[in-house]
Parts: sequence; C-alpha cells; structure tokens
Amino acid sequence: MPHAPDYLTTAEVAAYLRLKERKVYDLVRQGEMPCVRITGKLLFPRQAIDLWLMNHLEGDERGSVPVPPVLAGSHDPLLDWAARESGAALAFLCRGSIDGARRLLEGRAMLAAMHVLAPETGEYNQPHLLGLGGLRDLVVIHWATRRQGLLLAPGNPLGIHGLADVARPGLRVAHRQPDAGADTLFRWLLREAGVDQDALAFLPHPALTEDDLALEVREGHADVGLAVEASARRHGLDFIPLHQEQFQLAMRRRHYFEPPVQRLLAFARGPRLQQRAEKMGGYDLSRLGAVAYNA
Repeated sequence: MPHAPDYLTTAEVAAYLRLKERKVYDLVRQGEMPCVRITGKLLFPRQAIDLWLMNHLEGDERGSVPVPPVLAGSHDPLLDWAARESGAALAFLCRGSIDGARRLLEGRAMLAAMHVLAPETGEYNQPHLLGLGGLRDLVVIHWATRRQGLLLAPGNPLGIHGLADVARPGLRVAHRQPDAGADTLFRWLLREAGVDQDALAFLPHPALTEDDLALEVREGHADVGLAVEASARRHGLDFIPLHQEQFQLAMRRRHYFEPPVQRLLAFARGPRLQQRAEKMGGYDLSRLGAVAYNA
C-alpha cells in the first residue's frame, strides 16, 4: 500500500473533505483551515487537516466557558523564548508538569507543557498516568528532546563526576517542586544509581523553574542540582549529561486551531527556533510538531 502524502494539494484536500476547491480557498482566506504556503502554492499538512476535521465534529463541546490563553506546566527555556518571539500572547504559569495537566483538565489552561517519565516503561507523558485519560479530544505533540543532567559551579571545584557524588556529606542539593517532571526524573535517576535520597541535603525550598535552579547553583546557595543543559549554559555552569527526555505539549484538539497556538507552532517551523536551540544547547528538534498521542 503506498504511503499517504504528508501534505495535500488544494485539489487533494478538497476531494478528501468532499468540498469544492473554491470553499477550501474561502476557508484559507478566512484563516479557518490550517495550511502552509510554499513558493506561492498552498499545501495542507495531513495531520493538521485531520485534527481540524475532528475539531469540527465536536460541536457538542463548544458551549463551555472559554479557556484562557495560558501555557501551564513545566518550564523550558526554548519554549519560553519562542512564545515571546512568536507573539503568541500566551501567559506562562510554570508550576510543574502535573499542575499543568490538572489545569488543562479543568479548563484553566490552553496548553500544558510536560515531561513526566513513567519509570516502569520509560515512556513519557502517558495520559492515564497524568489524569488525562478521560479526555476524548486530547492531543499531545512533540516539542523537543532535551538533555538533562547535573548543574555544577563553574570549573566543578568540588570534583563531582556523577550521581554517586551527590550523596557526599555536606553537599547542598537544589531540587524542583514535587509536581515537576524534573523532580520525578531526578528521584528515579537517584534510585537507579542506588543513592539514598534520605541522606541528601536538599535545600529547604524548591526551585520553580529550570533557571531558578541554575541560579541557586550559580549564586552559591547549592552545590548541585538536576536541570537542562540550556539552563547550565545560560548561567555559565558546568554540566554533566545524564538523560535524554521527551518534552511535549498537551492540549484539547479544538485548541490546536486557536490563534495563540497556531502562532507559536508557525514560528516553531521557522529557522530562528533551530538557530536558537543550537545556541542554547542540549536540544534535538527533529520530532517537533509530530503527534505523540491523539485520542
């Protein structure tokens, strides 16, 4: 069986949706139908068209209270930058992946940024483990594969070389809040390394973002902590890579087509995001935009 094309022409999408080509052009002109324009020619991403079609089959859910343009969940330096540069007008509320999933479920956020590892399977952001299994219109798309590791003072003056060293007496350990995916990952990595977490000298208060944790180390309040490579580079810290993780965006299917989300994703397809990711370090964007889960 031949592989279905990833992009449809105007004639192909009209036939696929059983519409006249003139109606397709009208929908594009009104900003209602997702498409891209390449050298003056309209092309329609098949995945986006399928989502758009499903969105229009769910009219029974449109009478609800409007969802605010909030991007909740986990913090990511590249996503933070892209949301601002794209003009998406999304308000950030970074209180951890689990909090983001909760806000998405309750209709208090349009997007939830997540990177929650299921230790038993090694998979990320499984809806049933996040309380999102009941959403029949849930969509999860890839943002980036990120490199997580230990952040250390410049020059690594304490000679920390891996997780086993984190248990050294007297070391102060920065950490994220319990709802953060980074906290789940850190504690799993410690268990895998056979490190007794009760013996660690955690700071009394959690860091609420990747950059907050980096600042704890940079300013000398902590000796070590787990965060992404981009935060280490931004703050001039040493970095020991430990794990590659999947950072993804969850949303209700109909919100995929809201202007804030479309502006963010359109910007993400451009060259500036790749250039910024390379400058920040620790990002692989090869799967950006791919659908990881579609209820």
